[in-house]
Amino acid sequence: FFTSADCTGHGVPGAMVSVMCSNALSKAVKELGIHQPAKILDKTVEILEERFAKSEEEVKDGMDLALCCLNLKTKKLDYAGANNPLYCITRGELKEIKPDKQPIGKYDLPEPFTEHQISLNIGDTIYIFTDGFQDQFGGEREKKYKVKPFKNFLIANSKLEMKVQKNRLIEEFNRWRG
Repeated sequence: FFTSADCTGHGVPGAMVSVMCSNALSKAVKELGIHQPAKILDKTVEILEERFAKSEEEVKDGMDLALCCLNLKTKKLDYAGANNPLYCITRGELKEIKPDKQPIGKYDLPEPFTEHQISLNIGDTIYIFTDGFQDQFGGEREKKYKVKPFKNFLIANSKLEMKVQKNRLIEEFNRWRG
């Protein structure tokens, strides 16, 4: 299992929700033995709703995340997303697996999360991430970096070794921020 997650809150409340979400994810996998990402997210929401109901204050924060389960033997990747997509680059082409448009946490019209299964090939590159890079303000006009330039950057660098990609992402992020 691997994930990329970002709390929707800030400061101490955001930190507390992050800890609660992390604990709920761990409970779903380790204690309850759930191994399908969508079902893990469904159970995590259920656990959080129970915990939030005990709070004296209404908790409005939650978490956006991409959750993956990779089977190295079968080369199958199971993915479920709460507002965070998954990108798979195969031979220079980016395929976006869309997330469900709902967070982990309190949401007015919750739906069960969608399970996606991807058959991977040698050379495929998987990217999961938060919105931090695309939403970073910078450039000459102090605008957001945005999704399309982020996708193009990933495609242009996808054939490089991961350490090189990491360094290039850091350099691009710093360049954009100024």
